Amino acid sequence: MTADSSTLLIALTGGIASGKTAVADHFAHLGVTVLDTDQIARDVVEPGQPALQALVDIFGTDILQPDGRLDRAAMRQRVFNDPSQRRALEAIMHPAINSTLLSRSQLAGGEYQIHVIPLLAEGSRAKEYDRVLVVDVDETTQLSRLMSRDGSSSELARKIIASQATREQRLAIADDVIRNDGTLEELQQRVELLHRRYLELARAHRQDSLAPDEQ
Repeated sequence: MTADSSTLLIALTGGIASGKTAVADHFAHLGVTVLDTDQIARDVVEPGQPALQALVDIFGTDILQPDGRLDRAAMRQRVFNDPSQRRALEAIMHPAINSTLLSRSQLAGGEYQIHVIPLLAEGSRAKEYDRVLVVDVDETTQLSRLMSRDGSSSELARKIIASQATREQRLAIADDVIRNDGTLEELQQRVELLHRRYLELARAHRQDSLAPDEQ
């Protein structure tokens, strides 16, 4: 992704049920621009959007709900165990998501931005960002939270976790780590500490990005 080089770009990632949303929400509460690729993925398949029509062209109208919206559960069922269909889905979704993310990032500006990318470690996009922030939690806690949140069975929850990058793979790309092993208040305090640090880094980054005749 290519955006305004003067804005510090931070990718926020973590495993499912690690607490990414709580972290992102608190950054937003502090006035930071937060762009969530999961939300963008929903936006680009709204009725009338080119990506939705492209999906229908490939997968048929049975992926639609009666109101014309994408049946996300049906789509997941189609691609979860079929790598070829998953690749077909990704070939449509990834360019649409990336294009929308770029345009929203350029419009938003700000001293720094948080881009929430759940599957960052599974791809090669980490190098596109100035920093990577990982929300980290041990797998036992992750499993418990996922089962509690979604009502998933232990077997299904384990399969979902196993389908993602490992904890070690996520930590390997991290510049910063927030451990989410305490209370919500403790998590928010950790976000606030990083926020102050990111503001300092953003100012230095902006100064470095200025051409010599602009300084």
